[in-house]
Amino acid sequence: MATIIDGKAISERLRETIAADVVALAERGMTPGLAVVLVGDDPASRTYVTMKEKACQKAGIYSQEHKLAETTSEAELLALIDRLNRDERIDGILVQLPLPKQIDTSRVIETIDPHKDVDGFHPYNFGRLAAGNPLFQPCTPYGIMKLLDETGVDLTGKEVVVVGRSNIVGKPVALMCLARHATVTICHSRTRELAKRVAQADVVIAAVGKAEMIKGYWIKEGAVVIDVGINRTEGKKLVGDVDFEAALCRASAITPVPGGVGPMTITMLLANTVESRKRRLQP
Repeated sequence: MATIIDGKAISERLRETIAADVVALAERGMTPGLAVVLVGDDPASRTYVTMKEKACQKAGIYSQEHKLAETTSEAELLALIDRLNRDERIDGILVQLPLPKQIDTSRVIETIDPHKDVDGFHPYNFGRLAAGNPLFQPCTPYGIMKLLDETGVDLTGKEVVVVGRSNIVGKPVALMCLARHATVTICHSRTRELAKRVAQADVVIAAVGKAEMIKGYWIKEGAVVIDVGINRTEGKKLVGDVDFEAALCRASAITPVPGGVGPMTITMLLANTVESRKRRLQP
């Protein structure tokens, strides 16, 4: 049976360190600040934003919340981002996605100051990650790497298969694994012989967004499985992209859903915000 990688416990330990850093910065009058922007009233986005705000409060991070109407224009949102870019109290700007259809998401991301882009989505930050000199790393992939570190997984020479090619998870986590000297294959929902490719992996990172698409019998004996997927079945049960119960019998370590990767995303958002404030102290 695989070891369960407890993302919640690891996240809590990391947040204790983050909170201690915030206290030290606050004593110097440099409390880190995060601005969260929510456009519209999508229930999932609203819940996620609330979780971020609570995490900021618990860590002692100054938090600004900007809730805008669904009908907000692109110009209005860009004007708000411009103000936040110039606000000395704010070290990180997070615009919750998805945005309403009248707003160009790419233009919004590109308007955020790269040095306040704690989500790590700006092309400048993606480019630096690709070049092996990251400024801010996207929070979910960053959290995945922390989980691997905490589990004692050395990626040097390992075969890593990433299933999913999004700019938010798949592509950046592949780059991060490559920087750790892994041999990385990026697959997706249209990859031919996906089962064969997954079966060769020492580490499987599933981020395709399809419930239990990756079957347990595909998993190589002793492989490490990181499941990023959060899917709700017809019975309202939350499941990942991997058939957890079947994979549990083959993997050496595996993240559960929920309680695996999810808690790490917000934790790394806090870490990036604190790091942003620290950089401003440097000459």
